[in-house]
Amino acid sequence: MPDGRLYDIDWYAWTLEQAAALRRMAETRVNSELDLENLAEEVESLGRSQESALVSALTHVIEHLLKLEHSPTPAPRNKWMLSVVEQRGRAVYALEDSGTLARKAPDLLPKAWKQGHRLAVKALELFDGVAPEALPTDCPYSLAQILDDDFIPPNRHGLG
Repeated sequence: MPDGRLYDIDWYAWTLEQAAALRRMAETRVNSELDLENLAEEVESLGRSQESALVSALTHVIEHLLKLEHSPTPAPRNKWMLSVVEQRGRAVYALEDSGTLARKAPDLLPKAWKQGHRLAVKALELFDGVAPEALPTDCPYSLAQILDDDFIPPNRHGLG
């Protein structure tokens, strides 16, 4: 879609397309003053930053869902709830902005789980005395639940 429409409808896909086009030009040795290979790398990194922002948002939602579910402490729950709302909004915005990124999201979930789980385990252990073994090793939340404004797992200690 070289007329620029892709830029407006799926920026992430546009960055991938443009990087590939720049690399093709570099391979054919187009006579240009442009540093095509490095330009391709930079355009591609712009797209990766959008992907990274999505993983970061998912990571924080997962971290705080785990804390909300497993912490015996009532005090920080409201902050975790606000973080879940904020980070869900960021994730949903990124996914709505890019169909390509939305299709890739299920493949990014394991990375977000690993990071979110690690953060939650350490915080719950340090601040609440929750043993790392008390948390699941596999993600108990679906991508739909992670993004669902109405989903909060029940607290294992009866906190509301």
